[in-house]
Amino acid sequence: MNPMHPIFRTMICALLLYATTAHAQIVLETPNVESVLYLGPGKKQPLIVGLGGSEGGNAWTSDYWKPTRDQFIAEGYAFLALGYFNADGTPDTLNRIAIDDVFQAIQKAAGHKQVNKRKIAIIGGSRGADLALLLGTYYNEIDCVVSIVGSNAVFPGHTNHFTTPCFTYQQQDLPFVPVNAAAVPYLMARNLCGAFEAMMQDTAAVQRAAIPVENLHGPVLFLSATQDEICPSTPMATSMMDRLTANNFPHPFEHHAIEGRHAAPLQHFDLIFSFLDTHFKKRTKQKAK
Repeated sequence: MNPMHPIFRTMICALLLYATTAHAQIVLETPNVESVLYLGPGKKQPLIVGLGGSEGGNAWTSDYWKPTRDQFIAEGYAFLALGYFNADGTPDTLNRIAIDDVFQAIQKAAGHKQVNKRKIAIIGGSRGADLALLLGTYYNEIDCVVSIVGSNAVFPGHTNHFTTPCFTYQQQDLPFVPVNAAAVPYLMARNLCGAFEAMMQDTAAVQRAAIPVENLHGPVLFLSATQDEICPSTPMATSMMDRLTANNFPHPFEHHAIEGRHAAPLQHFDLIFSFLDTHFKKRTKQKAK
């Protein structure tokens, strides 16, 4: 066939596109966490970690998220999809999840020969955003965090008794905001946002359970929803931005309040790709003091 023939050129373009998006998929053995690592063809790929929310399972392995996942691969990242409850080999319920186990899963992926272990960013949604922020505050290996409709504090696990936190660290329960009497009517009416707002009236508990975002070791991006029906994510993100400002946080931090309900920020991954490209992918990691 003539190499200039249109069909030939079309075949070449298709092969080139496939070469840039084709990737390996590796299931990692990680205790109490389901871990699937997606790799492109390059070396020293910065690692993006994806955490789903209270829906459980391993959301980022789904067909729904495949186009976004593939976009990360096409832009030179490795992608680690993690399920931390209600997935294979994980706890059944979002309750007392050991953030240590999640970090060890991240470390396992970071040790792959094609991954740049010095460049790790976490993207979390809803309760996964809380987990992402906690991981970033406890471990200096985490260079960047993206919080999508996350909370500013730790809240109760998803049990019938609400007496334990969502997360633990080194086998110790993290302080959490308890369900108070004011929250009960909202819970009975299945008004989750109202329940969160009532619980946050206990300002002393919120202060004790607050995620210390000023201890993050790199840039942080908050996306919130202005009409969030699940939690007051915009006031929560504003609170964390204020905390960073008050503590003279040395890294870039941004908040975008997206018009709409809890899922609305998921339509704005352009903001996430832009933030990561500017403040993570091109950023030289500072040495620990």
